[in-house]
Amino acid sequence: MAVKTQELKLDIERIGTVSAILTKPANARACYVLAHGAGTDMRHASMDKIAVGLADRGIATFRFNFPYMEKKLGRPDQPAVAHAAVRAAVAEAARLCPGLKLVAGGKSFGGRMTSQAQSKAPLPGVKGLAFLGFPLHTDKKPSTDRAEHLAGVEIPMLFLQGTRDGLADLDLLKPVVGGLGAKATLHEVEGGDHSFAVLKKSGRTNDEALTEVLDTLAAWIVALA
Repeated sequence: MAVKTQELKLDIERIGTVSAILTKPANARACYVLAHGAGTDMRHASMDKIAVGLADRGIATFRFNFPYMEKKLGRPDQPAVAHAAVRAAVAEAARLCPGLKLVAGGKSFGGRMTSQAQSKAPLPGVKGLAFLGFPLHTDKKPSTDRAEHLAGVEIPMLFLQGTRDGLADLDLLKPVVGGLGAKATLHEVEGGDHSFAVLKKSGRTNDEALTEVLDTLAAWIVALA
């Protein structure tokens, strides 16, 4: 199946312009606005694999850099800036993919900024949020403070989480997701860390773990009303 990749520029009102990439298969049924993690940009190998894998499953992706990463600054943007970037990305994805189901989220920091933006004011047209490793807390500092805003999200949410994720103690995350009710789904990737990498002794490869993640994500997106 033919896949079209476009290198783009995304204008964020009152903030500036960042790079973006639309990866769209000819048979696209939906578009996932995919935000990167705190320490990587939209071109990281993991982001490429996700975009290619979802395209193979009939899902387009719209990737973008947060302003701090575009400028190669070390510290992530303040939430208000990150939220503005997410909103601009969602609007542009909707413009470029008319008629396609729209989902948003991303890896770690990117997913959390997307959910914060959604909790403050609904992202127009977005039918669900999907988190590729929700960063519930910092490493070795268990807490649920970062999840408090999720109660304000009224659309379906999918949490894809490795069982070895040091940024999300499952003993804390499970009650959080359970407390969100039917709108939230948790899928545990056995043996996966925060990036879904698995140990050799697990008996499977990182690519096999990623296949599980992408199969689960694509099926969830397709099933959204």
